[in-house]
Amino acid sequence: MRVAPQIPKAACFLFFIAVTAAQQPSGESVDSAPVTPETTSLYGDLAPGSPEGVTAEDQPNDPGSAIIVRWNLAPGDNDKDSLVSGYLVYRSESTDGDFALISSLPTGSTEFTDSGDHLINGNRYFYKVASVYPADTLFSAVSDAAVPRPQFFHTRRLMVFIFMLLFSGTTVAFIIQAKKGRKLYVRPIAGINAVDDAIGRATEMGKPILFVPGLGDASKVATIAAFTILARVAKKVAEYQTRIIVPNYDPVVMTICQEVVKEAYSSAGRPDAFDPKDVYFVTQDQFPYTAAVNGTMLRERPATNFYMGMFYAESLILAETGFVSGSIQIAGTDQLIQIPFFVVACDYTLMGEELYAASAYLSQEPQQLGTLKAQDWGKVAAVALMIAGIIVYLLSTGGGNSFTTWVMGG
Repeated sequence: MRVAPQIPKAACFLFFIAVTAAQQPSGESVDSAPVTPETTSLYGDLAPGSPEGVTAEDQPNDPGSAIIVRWNLAPGDNDKDSLVSGYLVYRSESTDGDFALISSLPTGSTEFTDSGDHLINGNRYFYKVASVYPADTLFSAVSDAAVPRPQFFHTRRLMVFIFMLLFSGTTVAFIIQAKKGRKLYVRPIAGINAVDDAIGRATEMGKPILFVPGLGDASKVATIAAFTILARVAKKVAEYQTRIIVPNYDPVVMTICQEVVKEAYSSAGRPDAFDPKDVYFVTQDQFPYTAAVNGTMLRERPATNFYMGMFYAESLILAETGFVSGSIQIAGTDQLIQIPFFVVACDYTLMGEELYAASAYLSQEPQQLGTLKAQDWGKVAAVALMIAGIIVYLLSTGGGNSFTTWVMGG
């Protein structure tokens, strides 16, 4: 029985690099290099061969930017004392054209993903793979044509699509119920319930109300929620015949605020009481705007301050000045970093999503109420799925006993 000689790994690797740098196949389809008696004696009883079963196909669930090339291991490529030094992958746009080297792979490789900007949607690409031996480089047959194409639907995201349909259907159902007059329950929030009391206090004291819509532009969700709250506050102010002051950081936001307040006065039956000078633009510089609003607080001494929208480093400066002026302050923002400053310096604070709930609660619009209820049920479903997933994981990984012990308090 003949035994194949042991070839040092370092020598195989150096030879593989040399062959990779020097080998450039022509456009001819070469199945394999000739195997001579000398090479046969080098490998013992094993006859070296090229990789077989080379296939190329478009990668699924992508925009058409990758092709997957697969092949079978060449003879002698095994986990122990492999005679194959590696594999070379070549690509061409035609079977009789020049094949360009695109990748060098180690032993044991059976797959390569060709991706990048060099692939063009709709073009045909052909591949062949070479197995590198210490004394031979053997080429496979050319693969069938592979064409990269974008897919219309990502099949691995089917569950996301299903949940999206369920959420959309739930939202539409709640909106229809709200339009039919059904009262949708919204959890009471202290800051929302205090709005009417704060406006009544300003009326009794004969002092104005200051409404600050934040430093966000008109495209921010928090600023849009501030518009809805402003409409509610302005309507109550018009009914109570109280003055409202709205200094603005952004000129577009100022224009929208003017229309919102004007419409609120008209809805209250007092369009002549609206003064456009009370809704004005200050500046688009952060701290000069903050200084101007603080000056308004100290001069006008408003009974109530509303901070609704996006706020940054000026949040505590505004809230502290309002506290010094003796105003009742109600704040709301979705900027998590600024919420602690409002909490310590304001009477009421709407935290995060409570700002969006406030706009739906105060406006009572079916679209906002339906969306809010659908979001609440979506959160309930998400929490339930997470709890169920944790339980299934613990039980399936042998942690059932410890989980039961923890639940029972043992």
